[in-house]
Amino acid sequence: MPELLRIFGLRFFFYSNDHNPPHVHVRSTDGEARFIIETVECIENNGLKNKDIFLAESIIEENKQIFLARWVEFFNK
Repeated sequence: MPELLRIFGLRFFFYSNDHNPPHVHVRSTDGEARFIIETVECIENNGLKNKDIFLAESIIEENKQIFLARWVEFFNK
C-alpha cells in the first residue's frame, strides 16, 4: 500500500491492487474517501467529514503532478 503523503491528519495512498482511472485514497480517523486525481473529484466517501473532503481536494490539486507520476511509476512497472 504505497503512501504518498501524510498531512493534517490525512493519509493519502494507493492500494497495491488499484485500477484505472488514477485515483488516491484519503483516510482520517473518521473514515476514508476516494478521489480521481486528474479532475480532483471525490467519487466515494465513507465517513470523511466535509471539511476534510475540501482539505483533501486542495492537497490533491496542489500535488496532482506528483501523485500522477507516482501512480504511473507504481502501476506501470
